[in-house]
Parts: sequence; C-alpha cells; structure tokens
Amino acid sequence: MRSGSPIAAVVIVGALLGACASAPPDSRAGVQGEPAGDTTVRVEFLEPERFTDIQTAPGNDRQRDANLAELRRHVELRAAPLLADGQRLEVTITDVDMAGQAEPWRTRAPEMRIVRDVYPPRIDLRFRLTDGAGTVLRSGELSLRDPMFMARTGGYASDRLRYEKALLDDWMEREFGAARRG
Repeated sequence: MRSGSPIAAVVIVGALLGACASAPPDSRAGVQGEPAGDTTVRVEFLEPERFTDIQTAPGNDRQRDANLAELRRHVELRAAPLLADGQRLEVTITDVDMAGQAEPWRTRAPEMRIVRDVYPPRIDLRFRLTDGAGTVLRSGELSLRDPMFMARTGGYASDRLRYEKALLDDWMEREFGAARRG
C-alpha cells in the first residue's frame, strides 16, 4: 500500500480506546510530576492540560492521563537500562503533538484520527542526566520530530502511541545509548 492511501492513512482510535481501560484505576496518579516507583528515571509533565494533542477528543482527560501514564512508563523502562550505575535521568515533557490529526470534514466520528506524513509526531522536552554525586553530565531542551515516521517499521504496530514511543526511543538511544556502549 502507498503511504498516502486512505486505508493506510486512517487509524481508528475509537476502537483502541478500550486499551485505556487497562490503565490504573486512578490514571491521574503521578501525571503531574510525582515519580513512579523507580527513581533512576523520573518523568514529569509540565501543564499537560495545555499540551497540543495528547488525546483523541478534546476534553477527554481520562484518555489524556492514560496516554501520559503510558509515555511515562515507556521512558522509565527504556531509559533505565541505558544509564550507567548511579546515574539519574530527569525528563520534563513540555508538549506532545501526536501523529495524525482529526479531519472532521472527512468523517462524523470525532475519535477518528487521520494519520498522514504531513502530521508528524512532536514531543518537546527538557532533560538532565546526573551522576551519583549529583553532577550534571548532560542536559538539554529538545523538540523531537520525525518527518519520516510513516516510512518506519517498528515493534509497536498495534500501539496507539506507536509513533510517539518510536520518537522517544530514537532520542534515548542517540542521547544515552552511545555513552552506555562506549
């Protein structure tokens, strides 16, 4: 299939919303910045209610919080093995714009997200990597984007946050993976 074909471009998120039911009963727990269980990697969200696009339908706070909790878990699980012993990583996500866009003129279903190469994922973040003594080893402020996101293949084929997770994976591998191997 061509990447521009309507069948390849349309992702029906409404059917995937059932996956939100697997989020913890209080999916807001920890979203505003409280660290999860592992303190090696800490992920915070700065004013998530103002994020460009982290939910399918506007005002769906439950879905927003479930998506943020899933992104937090993803960063915690993927970054921790890339860090050397004693290192700590703090990530503050300041904005998320999910891949795709609602095109209400095409459909009556507001939960339908049209994924095209002109709607790439974007995640803005700040990070700080410290050693065991608290010395800053690396820090920065980044705007992650992947204009070629639709040409990729990856391990998240049925995941509603597949493009965003791949974007974060690329950044973590570039930023921390080389240091771990070297």
